[in-house]
Amino acid sequence: MPRLPLALLTMTAAALLLAGCADSGGSPAGESTPESTPPSPSTSSAAASSPAPAPDSAGTSLTVDFSQDGTATTDTYTLECDGAAPAGDSAAPDPAAACAVLAAQGAALFAPPSADTMCTQMIQGMQRAHVSGTVNGEAVDADFSLTNGCEISRWEKLTGLLGPAEGTL
Repeated sequence: MPRLPLALLTMTAAALLLAGCADSGGSPAGESTPESTPPSPSTSSAAASSPAPAPDSAGTSLTVDFSQDGTATTDTYTLECDGAAPAGDSAAPDPAAACAVLAAQGAALFAPPSADTMCTQMIQGMQRAHVSGTVNGEAVDADFSLTNGCEISRWEKLTGLLGPAEGTL
């Protein structure tokens, strides 16, 4: 039986590794794409049947508990949206950007990576955020961190809500 050259085996293994590490959108860090993410277990079955929920009269109302060091909450703020526009006293880092992405992609942005997703093992920072409330009338309750490639990608999709994924170690 012929043996494959070591270089070919190495390239094949690297390609498989990179394919497993890519996020579901396949876009480089920092770029956002209008993709659909599977709904989290905490979301309603309505989200599972519709990939991009349309804004409804319920609007978006979120509370973010932010932790700079990953342990104690250092800031709490809210985001209110009426469709793609900020409403009320929204105090998110960039309310207009947050409302726009939430109106376009909905509660799917709060879904955790699936258990079988391979994520790059890198830490960008110790920051954590817990987000709860409603997006287009749909309940969300999610945690965010900068502890691996999948989590960093989730954070970057919600930069307007969570702030830049420029962690400090």
